[in-house]
Amino acid sequence: MTKQTSELLDDPQLQEITGNINSELVERRKYIPPVCPVFSKSYTMLKEDGRYRFEIDREAEKQLPKIISNKVQAVMAADSPDASFREKYCRKRTVGIVFSGGPAPGGHNVIAGLFDAAKKANPETKVYGFLLGPDGIIENETVEITQRIVDEYRNLGGFGMIKTGRTKIDTSKKMSLSKETCKSLKLDALVVVGGDDSNTNAAFLAQDMFDDGIQVISVPKTIDGDIQVRDADGNVLCAMSFGFHSAARAFANSVGNLCTDASSDVKYWHICKVMGRVASHLALEVALQTHANISLIGEDLADYVDKRRIERAEKAGTVDYTAYGTTLRHLSRVICDAVVRRAAAGKNYGVAVIPEGVLEFINEIQVFITKLNTIIAEYNKTHDKGFHADFPMLEDKLEYLRRLARRTSEDGGLSAWNTRDDDLFKDIPGFFQEGLLTERDSHGNFQFSQVPTEKVLMGLVKDYLNILKERGEYKVGIQKDYFRKSLEREHLNPDKYGPALFRNYGTAEFLIVKPSVISVKTLKQELVREGMIGENDPVPPAVEKIFRKTIPSFKTQTYFYGYDGRGSDPTWFDCTYTYNLGLTAFSLIANGATGQMAAVKNLEHGFSQWEPLGVPIAPLMHLEERGGKLNLVLEKSLVDVNAPAFRVVKALREKWLAAVPGEDNFRKPAPICFDEECAEDRPLTLKLNALGKSGI
Repeated sequence: MTKQTSELLDDPQLQEITGNINSELVERRKYIPPVCPVFSKSYTMLKEDGRYRFEIDREAEKQLPKIISNKVQAVMAADSPDASFREKYCRKRTVGIVFSGGPAPGGHNVIAGLFDAAKKANPETKVYGFLLGPDGIIENETVEITQRIVDEYRNLGGFGMIKTGRTKIDTSKKMSLSKETCKSLKLDALVVVGGDDSNTNAAFLAQDMFDDGIQVISVPKTIDGDIQVRDADGNVLCAMSFGFHSAARAFANSVGNLCTDASSDVKYWHICKVMGRVASHLALEVALQTHANISLIGEDLADYVDKRRIERAEKAGTVDYTAYGTTLRHLSRVICDAVVRRAAAGKNYGVAVIPEGVLEFINEIQVFITKLNTIIAEYNKTHDKGFHADFPMLEDKLEYLRRLARRTSEDGGLSAWNTRDDDLFKDIPGFFQEGLLTERDSHGNFQFSQVPTEKVLMGLVKDYLNILKERGEYKVGIQKDYFRKSLEREHLNPDKYGPALFRNYGTAEFLIVKPSVISVKTLKQELVREGMIGENDPVPPAVEKIFRKTIPSFKTQTYFYGYDGRGSDPTWFDCTYTYNLGLTAFSLIANGATGQMAAVKNLEHGFSQWEPLGVPIAPLMHLEERGGKLNLVLEKSLVDVNAPAFRVVKALREKWLAAVPGEDNFRKPAPICFDEECAEDRPLTLKLNALGKSGI
């Protein structure tokens, strides 16, 4: 007899099946990551390492005088410290921690590492989490972190324990409120977990709270992988921010599934935009993880030089400055070439990986972004309402730009926008104009995730593929044996029709229809001309069927991989890395450091070589244009096109394109795993860079 719904809902087995807890979650929570050898001791100490040199920005020296002279500090084991050291190290403390910016897998383990180390040193130490990011500091919204809370979130993704936010503590009022909060809680130290802007915030907080005796330690977080710390001589102090590996693996698993689908259904090009607003590290790692047919790396595009245009300019006695750097037109042609070549090998399908910020490396687009950023920032600065509030519709914005261009032309002065800019902007599709004029983020940056980059590129690609189709240059190759069987089935001689139909008959495994044959009408004309049929004879059905199979249809499916990856559970690498970052943060606090970034050196090597460090934040700061004005910020790290990882991808591009008969070279990424025995021990980009320099 079937149970009633109420009975079914009361069934313990049903409650277990439909509950929030599964067996893997239980195992994840139980897992204890390994710790660096120095943390196996009861105490740690700091030792200044004078081998590292930094080029100090004068503005950083001026604005951050109390922490600008900080040195790199190695975390060392203190085997037999004296009583005064032990007393200082183990004193009762109150520590605050805050997440800032977007989530990144592993953040909870930073808290777990900090909490475990703090409680081990003194069980009476209190750790407070500021809720909803820096707003929690400004508004004094906290939760005391307990053993129960920590255990609930160990090794899990997201920032759900205390949430996060994007507020910046960038005004004197916000700074004053933050200091007031820290004093009211009697904080000894504050740990800021975040990206480049958050680390910048940490430096200014350390400066402002220096005389109050409140230590500030930062932890490098960003899935984009664009926090990579080197000294002035190129020595790597922090090879990668946490969260990158987990997000890249999450994206790679999804893209890998699409590789499987593409080679199964053989009719779609899957266009995968991968998060990375400024740097293309994620796209590079996904390329290595999946061997996608096309993988664009923005930093590589920026180095492109059009030699033919340079030569033409030299012959004309001029200089073509636009020949340096990739244009949208050139980039679309690169993609078209790959699509056409694969189609010729019978593969009118594939997978392409595109970094979110690829447009930032396109000359004409970067010029527009820079100019529009300045215009919007200046407008917001000089008017009561913001640019987007005053001009809510696209046409309103365009009319403002037109007026600006006319005024510049009439006045004869210099402006961020002139009539030439206006004319060029008109040629851009409306949806892309709207994207370029979209509201900037809280830092004044252009929001690439809000622009359909893939739509912009694919629109150009489709247009040019149609031109190539009309020229007879874009065709699907037909397997020679299939052609032979198809004609013989209809009692036709393939060796008779083959030379009339194909330009490479008898010399290739995949046959390509002659460029002049682009329709059934031109097919008939060619057969008549070759004497295969008479003027009034129809095209044999088998021949027409073969011809129609050579007509390509460029079908695309587009995807954006971003938020799903940053919400992923952490890999073993990120579980271990972040737990040790938490332990490092406490070691810095217990030894009196401030204005330092908790870091782990030698991430590019195996775990046995990891070395916890404190890296000074202030010497890493430099002036950069943000929101139309210069600000001190932590520099983002771009993909190094001279590094081994990129050089390997570049060398293997042709192989992964697989524009030849035979199987594709797709790689199936393994599932995300937190067990050291089955896990990938570090990102492939780091592994290759280590291999290419001094060996793994």
